[in-house]
Amino acid sequence: MSGIDTLKEMLAASRRIVFLGGAGVSTESGIPDFRSENGIFKAIRDFGYPPETLLSRSFFDRHPEVFFKYYRTLLMSGDAKPNRAHLALAKLEADGKLTAVATQNIDGLHTMAGSKNVYELHGSIKRNRCMHCGKFYDDSFVAENEGVPRCTCGGIIKPDVVLYEEGLDSDTLTGAVTHIMRADMLIVGGTSLQVYPAAGLIEYYRGAR
Repeated sequence: MSGIDTLKEMLAASRRIVFLGGAGVSTESGIPDFRSENGIFKAIRDFGYPPETLLSRSFFDRHPEVFFKYYRTLLMSGDAKPNRAHLALAKLEADGKLTAVATQNIDGLHTMAGSKNVYELHGSIKRNRCMHCGKFYDDSFVAENEGVPRCTCGGIIKPDVVLYEEGLDSDTLTGAVTHIMRADMLIVGGTSLQVYPAAGLIEYYRGAR
């Protein structure tokens, strides 16, 4: 029996599947993995800092101009579309098999593909809010404005993404953990499980597959 046949049997026998994914899920959509050698090289060559520094909260606060230049260049997904992996997961959910997607990605492609129950552990580029008044802005506003995007009130608009030195949203984390604990199958894809606390979510899985 091939690996694909085995996977099909496991999917058929499961009723509460959860998918835990990372950057590798979206590379087929043309979104670069900033942890790859090329991503790190480009960050240091073009911006003078490693990605972990550029994407830290303290760097955002001190150097928002450089942050947004890097953010627009390498993190905003532009015209990226969902690929076969996103679409397959959306179909599994529509078929009543998959109960949740927990993703480390910030590109919003799972939702674009049709998945309804998505826990975006590290936030999303699709959501942006003024740090002063809380007004919402979509990703196109940030992409189309040069320099540091500002609200009509004058406040800086911050992407709703979890930066280094920031904690994960507690409701998002709790939702993902709850679904993983109830799952009878956990699929992990596109992640090396090296980034915590997201990598630690597999410890909550109690199923057999």
